[in-house]
Amino acid sequence: MTNNRSKIGLLALALGFLMAGAVVAQVAGVEEAPAEPEHESMFSLLRKGGPVMVPLGIGSIIALALAIERLLSLRESKIVPPGFILGLREQMTLEPSKGVERGIQYCERHNGPVGHIFKAGILKLPRGEEAVEKAVEDAGSREVEKMKRSLRGLAVIATVSPLLGLLGTVYGMISAFQTATSVGMGKADVLAKGIYEALVTTATGLTIAIPTLIVYQYLNSRVDALVDEIDEMSIEFMASCVKPDGGGEA
Repeated sequence: MTNNRSKIGLLALALGFLMAGAVVAQVAGVEEAPAEPEHESMFSLLRKGGPVMVPLGIGSIIALALAIERLLSLRESKIVPPGFILGLREQMTLEPSKGVERGIQYCERHNGPVGHIFKAGILKLPRGEEAVEKAVEDAGSREVEKMKRSLRGLAVIATVSPLLGLLGTVYGMISAFQTATSVGMGKADVLAKGIYEALVTTATGLTIAIPTLIVYQYLNSRVDALVDEIDEMSIEFMASCVKPDGGGEA
């Protein structure tokens, strides 16, 4: 009986040591576990992008301003006023003797691309149909070129932003490797930190360029659609307001 009690006591003591060892190991493991890395805010990361972030920031502001201005300026109701040709025909036929004068005044009241195009055609009415058609085509080409040219700023920003971002990353990588060399190549954490900070500029450049390029392509397609509509209006103008032998429609 005594032997059994001794065996039970030894077994309990051994289990106690095992449990104590497990607890100590668990506590030690918790203490030695690496702390979770602190996530930096977006603003602090952008600040670490270096001097290249300045032109990227300026470019993003300019791109936003240009996009808003062009979206408002290239509205269909502003470029192609509804009922323009119908109103022009009414003005030119109301008093046939003053058709040219009234047509010019009507176009000047609609001071936009369409007004400029058809004003140029009305001025050539006395010279005949061919002169009017040539004047409308030339004026149309000039106005389309103006609309296309107004979008070049967006195209430049969409092209340059990724290049600036890449340039900033290259500079950052050079700095990171210089720092790692000075402290010793064993400091991999120093090198890794420098590399991920250097990549901030590339990410920023792409973040600016992608939406800017999308807006540019959308506005470019809108200009093409407006050009098609202006072409249809010019055909209607030639058919309804220009007589084959020259002069406005009586």
